[in-house]
Amino acid sequence: MPIVESAYSAPAFMANGHFQTIYPYFFRKVKEVEFTRERIELEDGDFIDIDYIDNQAKSLVVLSHGLEGSSNTGYIRGMAKFLSESTNVDVLAWNMRSCSGEINRKDHFYHAASCDDLSEVIKHMKNKKSYDHVHLVGFSLGGNLTAFYASTVEEQKLSEISSATVFSGTLHLASSIDKLKDSQIGNFYSESFLVTMRKKAMEKQKLGILDIDPEQIKNCKDFYDFDDLITAPTSGFKNAKHYYEEASAINVLHKVKVPTLLIQSKDDPFLTKECFPIRKAYRNKNLFLEMTPTGGHVGFMTLDKKLMFWGEERTLQFITEVV
Repeated sequence: MPIVESAYSAPAFMANGHFQTIYPYFFRKVKEVEFTRERIELEDGDFIDIDYIDNQAKSLVVLSHGLEGSSNTGYIRGMAKFLSESTNVDVLAWNMRSCSGEINRKDHFYHAASCDDLSEVIKHMKNKKSYDHVHLVGFSLGGNLTAFYASTVEEQKLSEISSATVFSGTLHLASSIDKLKDSQIGNFYSESFLVTMRKKAMEKQKLGILDIDPEQIKNCKDFYDFDDLITAPTSGFKNAKHYYEEASAINVLHKVKVPTLLIQSKDDPFLTKECFPIRKAYRNKNLFLEMTPTGGHVGFMTLDKKLMFWGEERTLQFITEVV
């Protein structure tokens, strides 16, 4: 499809990618979200914790958080609150392995293409209730996962999906990681994630789940170190480079089979030109690429008295259009 012209604009003082990225991450608090938690026991002996809002609806929206996020992250709670109050849908926010507040039981955590786990979440909810429509919404790493799922999962599973919406998708993992390494503020962003990643890995090591020298874990200075040591080998990849190649949605996005809205900000400090699939959007009728002039990484703030962010309204608009 042609590139979608974006209607998003931000007040001048918000029109900065770093401000749009940092302010919501540290300061956005969303109250009055009543989730119900449920645990999915997996066949491999592990578990996934899900949090959902049951509005007795016939449509379900599944939210996938970004790296080291959870159902308690501001953008997840904001989207859940807005959608559940604005339209008749059930909303589910799933916590990737070790992101619900409890360490998972296996040596592997989650990664940018954990489609099997997302599939288990959808299957679980479909078994609970017969939904007419299932919509996927993903952010950052969860956005890459959402796009990967919409592009690669077999037809039977995709027939259950009505749409996918992606915000700030890290679609080309290697170039995004390199970009963060090349600046002081980029290293600040990286370290804010690595602090909890190393902590979780150390906890697994102490529990005897992860057989890795703790000094090696402590010495992981960037994403490449961590992914080469832990993410790749425990998830079936040869090394970090192989993981980035195989799990980057940009390499499969031309196959996307369901209506997919991809919203990327031009001032996103995490994204490179490789994360903007302009040619693929022109060639695939299911891919809608919307490039905003500002918005940062999972920002898209507005001056709204209800503390609603533009991305929430845009998501509702898209899922309403495709049904």
